[in-house]
Parts: sequence; structure tokens; C-alpha cells
Amino acid sequence: MPAVTKLSYLGFNVSDFSQWHTILFEILGLEARQDSPQGQIQLRMDSHHHRFTFFESDTNSTAFVGWEVDSIDQFHALYQHLQQLGIGVELASPQDKEARQVLELMKFRGPDNVAMEVCFAPFHDNQPYEPSCTRFGQYVTDDQGLGHILYCHSDMEAALTFYRDALGMRISDYIHWDEARATFLHCNPRHHSLAICNPCFGTGAGELNHFMLQADNIDDVGQAYDRVAAMDVPLVLTLGKHTNDQMTSFYMVTPSGFAIEYGYGGAEIHDDEAWEIALYNAPKVWGHNLVE
Repeated sequence: MPAVTKLSYLGFNVSDFSQWHTILFEILGLEARQDSPQGQIQLRMDSHHHRFTFFESDTNSTAFVGWEVDSIDQFHALYQHLQQLGIGVELASPQDKEARQVLELMKFRGPDNVAMEVCFAPFHDNQPYEPSCTRFGQYVTDDQGLGHILYCHSDMEAALTFYRDALGMRISDYIHWDEARATFLHCNPRHHSLAICNPCFGTGAGELNHFMLQADNIDDVGQAYDRVAAMDVPLVLTLGKHTNDQMTSFYMVTPSGFAIEYGYGGAEIHDDEAWEIALYNAPKVWGHNLVE
């Protein structure tokens, strides 16, 4: 069955990019491309031309979620698969492919009308990624993609069917706690590239709850946490460790209302046959205290 293999990139509409400066550059050390198109800011975190696009807008919203496949044959097979499922998939224009800096691109709508895309062969820059603040290491990307996202959906059963049957994702595990019922899915060794949840904790149907970036060493996370405290960056959750993917992380509030998780040490799934799907009754081993 055709399947996506990575979370490749994200796009956001923002009303005031200056409000993002501290989190993106002084905490996370992302690199802004100086050749970003007018009205946009493209950001790097590794060898890719860019992983994030921020569009000047009157509103704050997610513009698109970009997935990736590993071959041109997979790209065409997935396009035909989505057509057969009756999903309104379209091949992108040359202008859109140029904007995303990818060789091939398709567009469609996911559950709750979330704008989604699938690309093949994102361009890699011949210049190395240069962090905008001092960091020890790099982000964990490559065959694990950008990181992960968590979306809330109005119909969890329908959403799970879409992500499994249309995009070929596999279930990692579940966490049920308080009012939340979350399912975690993977498409590569990263424990999850996608988590889906019922609307809860202030996140509505079709809205992004958070995206996660993973450092390759714990010192990057610890130093970023110190900078968060020094710069009074608001937190959603304090430093803590998750039950299911074992990641040590913290969550920051963004100007758009969703959160950014920054962590280290996430579990990996290399053998689906050997992996045991579990149900957890709490999302944390320690920490991750809610900041009121």
C-alpha cells in the first residue's frame, strides 16, 4: 500500500512575525533564509532548503501540513491511491513546487478540512544550516522527518481511518487521560510523526495542538529551557518525560495559540512486528506540569 514516509514541512499564516522572533531564533536557533520571497519567511533546521514557511497574514492559522515520500514511484502510486479513495487530490502547479522547493507535489484536504500536501525530493541546500544561537548539536531529522504534529479532530474514528487507509500510517500506541483520547501514529522509525486527539484542553476540531522538534543531545534542551526562563517565554508544560515515547521535553506557547514541544531522546520503532501497541493512562512519567 502506498504510504507517506516523513513529516516534511509546515506552513503558517501569522499576523505579526516579530512576536515569533524569540522562540524561533533565540530559543530554537532556526535559520531564516535571507532569500525568502516577499511576504514570507522561510526557516531552516537542517540541510533542507527550508522546513517552515511563515506567511504575512491578517489571521493566525496553519496554512498547510507537508508530508513526503521516498521515490517518484511512491509519489505516483499514492496519487492514484488517493484518487481511487475519492479524495480530491490535485497535482500542484510549477509555481507551488517552486515555492515549496520540491520536485513533485500534490495537494488535498484531510479530516476537518486540514490542508495537506505530499512532496517528493525536497531540495537540499549546498550551504550548511547555520543556527541563529549557540547550540551543541543538530536536530534529529533525516529519515525521521521534521518531527511530529498533534491535531484534534471531531470524529476520531474517521480521522484514524483516513490516516491509516489514505496515508498508510501505523498505530504506535494510545494515551487516555482526563478528557483526552489520543492515538499516536508512525511512518518511519520516529515513535510518532502524527498524534490525533479529540477536541480538548482548548484545541478545537481541525486545529493544531503542537508541533515537536527533537534535539540530538539533552544539553540543547536544557540550555534552551534556561533561555526560556531568562527570557520569560510562556510555557504550556514544564520540563518532563513522556510515558509512551520516553521523550524529555517542554512545551512553549506560541503567538498563534498552539504549542511547540522541544525535546530529546524519543523512542524509535524499527520493527512493527515486534513492537507492542500499549494503552497508557497518563502522558508523563515526571514533570510536564501545566503552567496556569
